[in-house]
Amino acid sequence: MEHSNSLRKVKKAQLHPIHKEKVVLSDEQIISDLLPRKFGKLGIIWIAILLAFCAVGMFAYYRQLRYGLIVTSMRDYASWGIYISNFVFFVAISLVGSLITAVLRLTGVHWATPLTRIAEIIAVAAITFGAIIIIVDMGRPDRFYNLFLFGRLQSPIIWDVTVITTYFFISCLLLYIPLLPDMKILLSNTKAGGPSKLYKFMGSFWKGTHLQFRISKKAINILCIAIVPVAFSIHTVTSWLFATTYRPGWDSTNFGAYFIAGAFLAGAGAVNVAMFVFRKYYKLENYITQEHFDKMGKITVMLGMLYLYFNVNEYLVPYFKMKKPEVAFLDSLFTGSFSILFWSAIFGGMIIPMIVLLFKKGRTPLPMFVCGIMIVVGAWFKRYLIVTPTLLQPFLPMHNVPESYKHYFPSWEEWSIALASLSGALLIITIFVRFFPIIPIQETIIEQHEKEHHH
Repeated sequence: MEHSNSLRKVKKAQLHPIHKEKVVLSDEQIISDLLPRKFGKLGIIWIAILLAFCAVGMFAYYRQLRYGLIVTSMRDYASWGIYISNFVFFVAISLVGSLITAVLRLTGVHWATPLTRIAEIIAVAAITFGAIIIIVDMGRPDRFYNLFLFGRLQSPIIWDVTVITTYFFISCLLLYIPLLPDMKILLSNTKAGGPSKLYKFMGSFWKGTHLQFRISKKAINILCIAIVPVAFSIHTVTSWLFATTYRPGWDSTNFGAYFIAGAFLAGAGAVNVAMFVFRKYYKLENYITQEHFDKMGKITVMLGMLYLYFNVNEYLVPYFKMKKPEVAFLDSLFTGSFSILFWSAIFGGMIIPMIVLLFKKGRTPLPMFVCGIMIVVGAWFKRYLIVTPTLLQPFLPMHNVPESYKHYFPSWEEWSIALASLSGALLIITIFVRFFPIIPIQETIIEQHEKEHHH
């Protein structure tokens, strides 16, 4: 053991500083680098901010339950508002779990190993709050159980509930099963500083035998295969909630593919942001390297181009025909009251990040982080633009209705609840990385040994 360690150190010393990405690390070094760490001052401030947002959101939700949906700005026409925009956004972000974990695992792409757990925890956090925000949107959440008792199979809402539940459980398993070998490492290392009772409860049965590794590999492959159709159906069904409702702007056969393409782009943007933050805060430069940013940048450009193509399809065809009900809707987007938001989402959330990421210098950590934030913010506003302008342009013109029915701008209660849900998702991710390794330790060690063997 000592001989192999000294050999690794010699190799490491021989490497030129330019080739930092090929650093050969000992098993002990990998474990030490990747063990979860206690929060510093910055981490505690971050958690306090998130908890404050959650507390304000809880108070706003109490007001909504106490006084009814009248505290929101939703009225007869704009009856969905930012709650449903938020729901579609969360479902979109959650799709990244299947993109990074399943697609790249199944295609045998090994460079994505350090990103799989980041993608999965984002997926689980997002889908959790996607489900919660639907309950928030209900005027009578106490009647939620009726959905299960009297649900009708003809309703797209039942399809949505089914696929979201299925996707949630598969995502949890895809997060949990690859975590098992790391539990053994966490239990044998007191430096982890986490709750050993939790680690024992979750993974004391893992002995690391050849048979267990074989079974877990098989289980992960089965889950990866299962999650791809479920991931596609979750976003297709969410799009059908809109497309099966007869409204201008939603009467589209393109919606399923358009939603999936947008979801993949939003998810990739979220991973780019998470990669930068974890790399910087946890000093993971040897694990999340320049190569990861370069390859994720290329994937993001490809997904951006795909989404742009569906956007052209979505708006050019109805704009060319200009059917009467569509005229007011498209005018409000292109030149009317929603035009600034629309063009900002198109250019800021798609075109500008894609142009930046086309260049090699743009695919370095800081530009990738900025582009990731632009994509995620653009994605949220894009969901808002799918929901609101359509509802404010009904087939029958608005006559003899109060002025407040003709416009929609979210009340402070809605903003607070929306921000609380986003903070809650970030809180889940933050707490997870406090107690569990954000990069799979066992997989990293195995890959390191394989690389050495090839050399």
